[in-house]
Amino acid sequence: MTDPNTEVAIVGAGPHGLSAAVHLRRAGVDARVFGDPMSFWRSMPAGMLLRSNWSATNIAEHRGELSLDSYQAESGTRFSTPVPLERFIEYGEWVQRKAVPDLDRRLVASVSRRDHGFGLALDDGDEVTARRVVVACGIEPFAWRPVELRGLPPTLVSHTGDHSDFSHFAGRRLAVVGGGQSARECAALAHEAGADVQILARAKKLVWLRGVGVKKRLGRLGPTVYAPTDVGPLWYSRLVACPDLFRRLPRRAQTRIARRSIRPAGSHWLIDRLTDVPLELDCRVVAASATDDGLELQLANGARRHVDHLMLGTGYRVDITKYPFLERALLSDLKRVEGYPILTRGLESSVPGLHFLGAPAAWSFGPIMRFVSGSWYGGRAVTQRVLEAERTTSVSIPEGPQIGIDTRLGSAERASRSA
Repeated sequence: MTDPNTEVAIVGAGPHGLSAAVHLRRAGVDARVFGDPMSFWRSMPAGMLLRSNWSATNIAEHRGELSLDSYQAESGTRFSTPVPLERFIEYGEWVQRKAVPDLDRRLVASVSRRDHGFGLALDDGDEVTARRVVVACGIEPFAWRPVELRGLPPTLVSHTGDHSDFSHFAGRRLAVVGGGQSARECAALAHEAGADVQILARAKKLVWLRGVGVKKRLGRLGPTVYAPTDVGPLWYSRLVACPDLFRRLPRRAQTRIARRSIRPAGSHWLIDRLTDVPLELDCRVVAASATDDGLELQLANGARRHVDHLMLGTGYRVDITKYPFLERALLSDLKRVEGYPILTRGLESSVPGLHFLGAPAAWSFGPIMRFVSGSWYGGRAVTQRVLEAERTTSVSIPEGPQIGIDTRLGSAERASRSA
């Protein structure tokens, strides 16, 4: 392969991909972004509201020229928390126009290794090359469907991520499985669209988020003890906001803190909207079968429910092998645990020069990477790693045999060996 077309290719144009581009370009790094901007967010149900607070809903930075405050000042648009999905999408597209006006909207069909970096085959048959690749493709391929429910057609069983509109459920019996934000908000939206909804949750008690109220009671101490990233309870907030510190904790502590920080919960503003929606706790669907007039659900306690449709608010489970563009040979070289890539400084994988942002980085860098506010750290960390690599390769090499530096290697591989 000849010299790469670009230093860094970013696959994905959501909050994490845009953030990486922002920080890299500010540092003078040649970064090229591929993808449909905010596409995953545009597939979400109309009418949704974001769970995160105002500061945590910012892309790349919570203060500065690309913040929500700057967007409102420039666009004249006015909204507050909870931030409507439609306004967040518009904000994200504004960030893209401001920071990445040359976005390449073609999709990446495959990523493979080359002698001095990577080759990216695009959906139109073109190919580009890059020294480094940043994967920032979100969680859409990771939608989790329980094994016992996978054999049923989508007309009877679907995932909350499959829907952008609930009007077609009007007058129909709908059961929503799950106790998290997605399940509860989709149930509320379907109910408001005229569906006969019931929620079936495995939990024995639902958790409601009241972080705003807690911070108000703390007064001036609120911003000091509770991080603007808005991830985790009060006593973990500052810790998970510092991924470099979090990843140095014992794995058992990391797991405990992560589970506590992302446990299924719902925003307090959903309570009133679900007043008329029946809720059954400590309830698990173990089987489902099609009937002449819909679907029969069998519960773990032996009870049965008859509905027209079952919607799974069962969340997402990271498994990077489900990214269709990662070639098999590349995947075989990636060290993974439970579907997550094992990442080091700069969110770099075991394949030198290949980075992962967003939810796939959560096993290595903590729960903050699952949220928009994790884009602040991710963009900066990747940029710092790239700059370190550039400094390494810019050092002049004296004549004669060298130890630890292979002049035949590309910048990505030299950097990884010198780290």
